[in-house]
Amino acid sequence: MRTGLALLLSAVLLTSMVSSALAGSADAGEDINPDDSVPFSVAERTTPSQDGATWALSVTLDDEAHDNGTTLAITTQICLNSGVCDPPVTQDVTVSDDDRTYAIELTPPSDHSYVNWRVKATYSDDSTETFPTGDWYKTWSSCYYNDGTYEGVHADGDGCDIPASGESEGLLPFLGVGVVAVTLGLAVVVKRRS
Repeated sequence: MRTGLALLLSAVLLTSMVSSALAGSADAGEDINPDDSVPFSVAERTTPSQDGATWALSVTLDDEAHDNGTTLAITTQICLNSGVCDPPVTQDVTVSDDDRTYAIELTPPSDHSYVNWRVKATYSDDSTETFPTGDWYKTWSSCYYNDGTYEGVHADGDGCDIPASGESEGLLPFLGVGVVAVTLGLAVVVKRRS
């Protein structure tokens, strides 16, 4: 039983790392946004996202999608400067009175590098489509770790100088190594006890 738990924890960690690697395929610092082929447009999006500050996103259905009864769901995933991504979360949306605009807000943690987001459309015949297909739209943080250095509007030498947070993030890239070491250590301890 404990071996199964250790294997499950290891699988979750590895899945997060793979998600991070796949989600990070775009050029660092360049937001990824919807194009004109989607049934909605971005009404508001906070960019860059900032540690500890509200990040807002709202999307508005185009006329045809609205008239056909299309509804939207928004999923987000926060990725950290340590290289690990949190599991995706389907957000509670606020829908406007005219059922056109879907809005969310979240507060990224103090060590995030970007916010991934995607939109799932459910059509009147109950079929669904996810935008973008198999990938994420992306909003980069005001300070993110990239290829050995910190970048972004709040990057300050070897770390981040985020207004209102006052925290230095110079050691964050090493946290990912610590998480992996702790997870593997726990797996070994559990394995020896079983």
